[in-house]
Parts: sequence; C-alpha cells; structure tokens
Amino acid sequence: MVELQGRTAVITGAGRGLGAALAMSLAQAGCELILCGRTLAAVERVAETVWQATGARPTCIEVDLASSESVQRGVEAINRLQRGVDLLVNNGAMWLGASDEPHTAEDVLSTVNSAVTGTFLFTQGLLPLLRQSSHPDIVTIGSISGLPNALMRDVSVPFYAAKRAQAAIAEGLQQMLAGTPLRSIVVHPPYLDDVQPGSPEWAAVAERAKGARGTTRDVVEAVLFAVTRPRHVSLSIVLDADDGGVFATQVD
Repeated sequence: MVELQGRTAVITGAGRGLGAALAMSLAQAGCELILCGRTLAAVERVAETVWQATGARPTCIEVDLASSESVQRGVEAINRLQRGVDLLVNNGAMWLGASDEPHTAEDVLSTVNSAVTGTFLFTQGLLPLLRQSSHPDIVTIGSISGLPNALMRDVSVPFYAAKRAQAAIAEGLQQMLAGTPLRSIVVHPPYLDDVQPGSPEWAAVAERAKGARGTTRDVVEAVLFAVTRPRHVSLSIVLDADDGGVFATQVD
C-alpha cells in the first residue's frame, strides 16, 4: 500500500459529517490538512479535534462552494500558503430534499452551484498546485443519486441533477487528465449513518451485518483504499447497502 505520510490534503465540506471523518482519518494517516468549509467556526472545531487527537494542526479556510467569489478567495488563500497539494477531496455539497412546496431560487442555485460550479472552479483553481505533486489525486464524493437511472426517493430534482453533473465532472476530469500524473477518482456513497473516528459506533461498523446502512467509515475506507493504489490504477467506486443503497425502495 502506498503511504500518505507527509502529503498535503485539501478537504471541502470539512466542518461536519463525512468531511470531519475524512479529516481525522487522513490526519491519522500522516497527511497535512487544509480544511475548507462554508462556516469557518465549524471547520475550526474539526481542526481542534484533529489537533487534540494527532498533534497536527490543520489549516482552516472559509470556502462557500455556492459562491464563485468565495471559491476564488479560497483558491487564493491556499496559493498563499506556498505549498503544493497532493490530494483534493471534493466532499462539499448542499443537500436539498424532496418537498411538496416549491423550492426557492436560492436553494436551487446553492444546491447546483455547490456541487457543480463551485466544485469545478475550486478544482480548476488548484490544478497548478496539484501538478506540482509527484502523486496528485482528485477524489470526488458523489452519490448513488448521481448514477444512471438511480431512484430519486427523498431527494429533490435539483439535488438529483446536481449529483449527476458532479459525476460527469469526475468522469470528464478522468478524460481530461489522461496521460498526466493526475488521477480523478470518484466514490458514490449510499445513504449513510454518520459515525466519527474514535467513537464506539465507528468501532462497531466492522461488525454490522448485511442489511445495515452504510456509514461514513465505509466511505473513508474507500477513499483511503483508492488513493493508496499504485499510480497506474484509478478507481470509480459505488458503495451499496441493502438499507439506503442502490436497490433500496425507501429511506427512513
């Protein structure tokens, strides 16, 4: 397995949930972290937890992926750090569930812009730093909602469309970056239970029986597996679960 020690990892949506679990796990694997999120205070709380657990203090940057101006400021802030980037995890996105009421224009724009426009512009802005690395990876956290013919269940049409487009970004990057050192990796999770490193729930994931829901730990382990493969292998991973997965008929 390829080691991650000393690599610089940028994580969007790092203020909670999967982003927080990725932050802790990548720090424990030896990565130096740049944590980005819409609410700086939330990202700083995650950074404090990482520092207390590992002794490594992440850099925190406010980035609202729904705002192109915020994305540009975030890219400029990372460039001012004067260091290359080895791993970009595009985890940030806005959830918008199905509703009997019309969605507001603000909610629709934020959902689409965070997953699509903001994700692409942020990635594009960091490409020069990624190209400085000898082992650069872009990991996009998609969704089973982004798979062809996926059931909508309780997601809104804007979220469904945004995740389909986000999958296209990851696939388009694979084509664009073919023949270069850069890999584009995508992981499509099912509906997830949020468990965090160090908790009893995190430890208990390994004992879950078939039929249980997926967890943030499953996604983290898929990401770690993908980025530690030899450089000639680039993965697209669909995580499935009987409850909340591709073939599930309903979500609690």
